Amino acid sequence: MKNQKGFSLIELLIVVVIIGIIAAIAIPNLLAARRSANEGTAVSAMRTLHGAQMTYASTYGQGDYAGAVAQGVTSLSQMAGTIGLIDSVLGSGTKSGYAFVGGKILRGPAAAAQFYFSAVPSSTAAITATGTRKFGIATEGVIMADSVAPTAHYADNAAVAAGTPLAN
Repeated sequence: MKNQKGFSLIELLIVVVIIGIIAAIAIPNLLAARRSANEGTAVSAMRTLHGAQMTYASTYGQGDYAGAVAQGVTSLSQMAGTIGLIDSVLGSGTKSGYAFVGGKILRGPAAAAQFYFSAVPSSTAAITATGTRKFGIATEGVIMADSVAPTAHYADNAAVAAGTPLAN
């Protein structure tokens, strides 16, 4: 029986331990990469929403923006519906682990119309986190990011404007 070929139990256990160590090193990096990808998607969606609102105002809205006249009311479904300025996934209000809302203010005799969008991660819990920052964009087109209270949406245009501009 001494001439049998194969691996001993000790050799197999050593291989399993080495694979476990490599997995313990790699998994946190993979989760961080996923969060980073979700945040990148949220930033891209903010740019898309801003462009869609500008297109809507110049072609359909006669100077006003898409959506209901209320803060915190999404205008995503209107832009995704028959108009087709954004895709249906973003139009649902949730994309890549982020929840999107928006609002607008109608133009008045002394003021131009305004809008804003806000995106917060669906989960900020350690292993299931979909992101660590919230994002916002308003009429001016500057994307804001904030890691303080990332689960609360920006309340309005002023809250977005008070945020920290996203660094390139």
